[in-house]
Amino acid sequence: MKQILITGMNSYVGNSLTDWLSNHPQNYNITRISMRSDEWKEQDFGSYDCIVHVAGLAHVSTDKDLEDKYYKVNYKLTEEVAEKAKTSGVGQFVFLSSIIVYGNAQQIINENTEEIPLDFYGDSKLKAEKSLKELASNDFKVSIIRSPMVFGENSKGNYQKLSKYIMFMPLFPKFKNKRSMIYIYNLCEFIRLLIDDRAQGTFYPQNDQHTSTTNLVKLMAKSQNRRVICVRIFNPLIRKLIPKINIMNKLFGNLAYDLEISRYKHKYNLYSLEEAVERTEKNR
Repeated sequence: MKQILITGMNSYVGNSLTDWLSNHPQNYNITRISMRSDEWKEQDFGSYDCIVHVAGLAHVSTDKDLEDKYYKVNYKLTEEVAEKAKTSGVGQFVFLSSIIVYGNAQQIINENTEEIPLDFYGDSKLKAEKSLKELASNDFKVSIIRSPMVFGENSKGNYQKLSKYIMFMPLFPKFKNKRSMIYIYNLCEFIRLLIDDRAQGTFYPQNDQHTSTTNLVKLMAKSQNRRVICVRIFNPLIRKLIPKINIMNKLFGNLAYDLEISRYKHKYNLYSLEEAVERTEKNR
């Protein structure tokens, strides 16, 4: 049985991963700890096979007054936890990073795409990655997961905003773009496999197909038994606004991984996009 420590008590990914691994009680023993105070420093890490570090500040603000806090939590805290883990003899450290380290990449992202974070959220994640790579060794495996947008039951962020929009609005733009996303339990299965394999490296999990925002809205509407009419009339304005307004870029810009770099030696996409959206909407 593997002893797993998950950092962060209120993390969406952490909570979901705990539920997912609990389906295999004979294989994993899960412990959760809060990182909101320094009490974690007194915790004995020596009994754990793997630490999954999901604690961090999400991309919810670009307020300059919070810049120091982002670096303290997303970068320095990650470094401190990893150093303690390595010193304690933990064999693997799994870090949840983000596709946001690529900034506003409009091309399909592959292993050679340069990381150009646009704000201190992305930069703090990238600095944490670099620090972890320096700590990595044969005895201390580091798994960095650059996840795209995560969605699922009880998730927050742009997915939920779109879902609420559909409930009230009959029209939506018919616009072609490419987005990488991952359903929460596909991500949890991917993390489970990394733990089983004691995998080391940088990983780019995503659903097994790209989607457009328009297609996603159609799937949401279908799951809600609603009709949304998609029209092209807004497209010229959207193209002008994508490079100028952040929310327009998030909705209709391109941000996608090459499907090839997301492949893994084991199957982790247990749910198709259609199944994932249906499950999410029915349990919202």
